[in-house]
Amino acid sequence: MEKLHTTATVLIVPGLREHVAEHWQTLLAARLAKVHTVPLLQRNGLDCNARVEAIEQALEQIDGEVVLVAHSAGVLMVAHWAARYQRPIKGALLAAPPDLEAAWPAAYPSADSLRANGWSPLPITPLPFPSIVAASSNDHLASLEAVSNMARGWGSQLLELGAVGHLNPAAGYGPWPQAETLIQALDR
Repeated sequence: MEKLHTTATVLIVPGLREHVAEHWQTLLAARLAKVHTVPLLQRNGLDCNARVEAIEQALEQIDGEVVLVAHSAGVLMVAHWAARYQRPIKGALLAAPPDLEAAWPAAYPSADSLRANGWSPLPITPLPFPSIVAASSNDHLASLEAVSNMARGWGSQLLELGAVGHLNPAAGYGPWPQAETLIQALDR
């Protein structure tokens, strides 16, 4: 398989479910020539501060330009990271951010649990780098309206994907070829 070459190194920021073999982020990482992935947390995976520090530590290992590629809670981690750290980022693809104010299904952490672990309040201020927020019209973790409001607050371009669920294996993704095109646009 021929690798996709980018000028910048791509840093993959997974969500709460971490690394899943069939996930588009995992498949994307295998396709990229210059890629790092934020490593698994060994303890307290809900600790937002620990996850933000893991992003910072991963970035410290990369020389040169970086494009962030975050999914789900990974997007929220990037928002918290950007509010805390100053580092030049070439761009960010932020896919399917969940709404911390929404009622999530029982298999997910509760709003109280997330709040207790530092996820709320979510920084909704302009990100200091170009970003694209990819949104689904039928995501069970966030309404299109909520994601649109996040994108507006972050100063991000909103890309409405249609009915793609949470853009994960449970919603039929696997490969998400459009991610490559979006990364290349951010890398220019």
